[in-house]
Amino acid sequence: MNIHEYQAKELLRLFHVATPDGHVAQDAEEARQIAKGFGGKAVVKAQIHAGGRGKGGGVKFAKDPDTAADLFKQMLGMNLVTKQTGPEGRKVQTVFLSDPKDIAKELYLSLLVDRGSSRVTVLASTEGGVEIEEVAEATPEKIFKVIVDPALGLTGFQARQICFDLGLSGDAFKKGVVFLLNLYRLFVEKDCAMVEINPLILTEQGEVMALDCKMAFDDNALFRHPDVLALRDLNEEASEEIEASKFNLNFIKLDGNIGCMVNGAGLAMATMDIIKYHGGEPANFLDVGGGATEEAVKNAFRIILQDPSVKAVMVNIFGGIMRCDIVAAGIVKAAKEIGIKVPVVVRLEGTNVEEGKRILADSGLNLQVADGIKDAAERAVASVR
Repeated sequence: MNIHEYQAKELLRLFHVATPDGHVAQDAEEARQIAKGFGGKAVVKAQIHAGGRGKGGGVKFAKDPDTAADLFKQMLGMNLVTKQTGPEGRKVQTVFLSDPKDIAKELYLSLLVDRGSSRVTVLASTEGGVEIEEVAEATPEKIFKVIVDPALGLTGFQARQICFDLGLSGDAFKKGVVFLLNLYRLFVEKDCAMVEINPLILTEQGEVMALDCKMAFDDNALFRHPDVLALRDLNEEASEEIEASKFNLNFIKLDGNIGCMVNGAGLAMATMDIIKYHGGEPANFLDVGGGATEEAVKNAFRIILQDPSVKAVMVNIFGGIMRCDIVAAGIVKAAKEIGIKVPVVVRLEGTNVEEGKRILADSGLNLQVADGIKDAAERAVASVR
């Protein structure tokens, strides 16, 4: 789950991680008053769950309170297009005003869970304000990486090494070490999946602060953090993903035209890979889980078919805990209630597979039963061509 910058900064302050003062404005007059409180100047920032806001016109400097009010009116309700939103953009429904700072240096810092080492990893760079992918491609030697032992946590030695690598010295060095240790504590205690601070700034006054912050959380740990879950903004999520979460389905919308319904995240990834291998494009990632009911399968199928870009559906089920006959019954039930207007290819293997195939065959519906995952992918791709 992602949250907005202003929400991330509230959490940073709770853990004593330095960040400029800032407030959300409800209207232009409040934006004017917030700017006055900052001494007359403000950075006006559109709030969406995407990076690249500055390049898209979503971050602007106001030299006086009236300009802050005008920028608020321009941003609220605008369709902000960035590299991460795609050409369709995202509607701005929240505007945040931040206290400007005199920047001496822009740095980069992030904490994330590295799947390779299964550990929290710190990435840092002296090239702040630039997308880290660009830095990795152009000057990879400027990215510093520290892997944290979960038994020890981020040690003082590691925090000092990162600050040395970032070129901090004197009081700024000491403040940087405290900043890092508190940020790591936030990351672990709140079950974060990623915290990115870009830029991390050194001010002319020697302060080390998070000028911007992106924060994402492990969805599977949200039951432990009702305060974090309360920060969820449904306006920033695809309607299909919201609907799927009601039935405990793991769903992510993609850009292709072949809908996928699979049980198990690994098999779902393999299904998307083989669709692409045969020249197709998956329209979604959908894992119904190992013990899904007939009702869950029916709703999964319904959610896939709601997407107008879906021109075919590939169902790939390996029945272990989940029985193939339950899946087949759910597919038939959904197809009869919703109506099928696109080709559906079904691959079933495992528990009660023959019964599942019989249910599909006796349904009277136009369902293609594949002999294996390769056959299913080839049929699905061919059907959209």
